[in-house]
Amino acid sequence: YSKEAPNTVANFLKKVNSGSYNGLTFHRVEPDFVVQGGDPLGNGTGGGKIKSEINTIPFKRGSVGLARGPIKEESNDSQFYICLADESCSHLTNEYVNFGEVITGMEFVDKIAVGDKILEISTHTK
Repeated sequence: YSKEAPNTVANFLKKVNSGSYNGLTFHRVEPDFVVQGGDPLGNGTGGGKIKSEINTIPFKRGSVGLARGPIKEESNDSQFYICLADESCSHLTNEYVNFGEVITGMEFVDKIAVGDKILEISTHTK
């Protein structure tokens, strides 16, 4: 969602195109909620900060959002999550940056386990 979260999308694409995510793991998997990865340290504590571009796009199955700590105005510049279910992710709307969605391959996202590696990320911008 490059119109709604331009800096977030630009940062994500920069990391994707430089190969920053290749070989990193998914460190958080909560069935029926989210899978989360992109942490350079691999444990949920790494990455830098980016100004949050929180928007009103509803979080649903396949939505891609940025992780953050307790400060709503700052998001993690590296860690992202993918929603696994509409119901369990709806409360994230207006609270976290929704910057994209999985358009094909959710059947693979559903199979992600803690420690699985990111081989490559393909992107398409709207």
